[in-house]
Amino acid sequence: MAEAERIIGTPDIPEAAGAEPEQSGSASDEKAAGAPASGGSTPEKPGEATPEASGDAAGESGDSGDRPKGKRKIAVLFAVAAFAYALDLVSKMIVVAKLEHHEPIDLIGDWLRLSAIRNAGAAFGFGEAFTVIFTCIAAAVIVVIARLARKLYSLPWAIALGLLLGGALGNLTDRLFRSPGVFEGAVVDFIAPKGFAVFNLADSAIVCGGILIVLLSFRGLDPDGTVHKD
Repeated sequence: MAEAERIIGTPDIPEAAGAEPEQSGSASDEKAAGAPASGGSTPEKPGEATPEASGDAAGESGDSGDRPKGKRKIAVLFAVAAFAYALDLVSKMIVVAKLEHHEPIDLIGDWLRLSAIRNAGAAFGFGEAFTVIFTCIAAAVIVVIARLARKLYSLPWAIALGLLLGGALGNLTDRLFRSPGVFEGAVVDFIAPKGFAVFNLADSAIVCGGILIVLLSFRGLDPDGTVHKD
């Protein structure tokens, strides 16, 4: 039996068994040479984004897609409101100091004159018996505009709301600080066109802002900058 095995030969089992681990070892060495050790980061090629960066970029683009384009126009709103309010306040101070208790001043013949009066009602002299109600309405308008400013992305709407805010603040200041008392103060009016009610610059700002809002609504432009068609 031993002689037969010597003649026929036996498979070199140890060598075959040892070849496989050696091959596996060489393959693992190649992987180790090309890949980082466990716990390391994968080397990045120039211009190639990592999965984390790609995910972040996708999230940012998704967020920006949900938001209206451009920045909020709060600064424009308050700048227009401050300008309208300051112009109205200064004009009333000049009228009270120089024109009240004096003869009217004709600017364009009888068509346009400056005549200082005290108005306890709403704009253009309407509703003089409801001074307190108009004061509360003006205060409510200011609060609504301030809340609406948080989602304001439209420049035309910022201008329109700024005019409304400045005009409302101008007349509200008169109602709070002028005689006969708080919430009942009379508004100073001085612009007197022929055949029309006497008004002031705050009234003009309110009317201009209201007209602009109506036009924007007809065009389908919302305060957040979106445009819709009915």
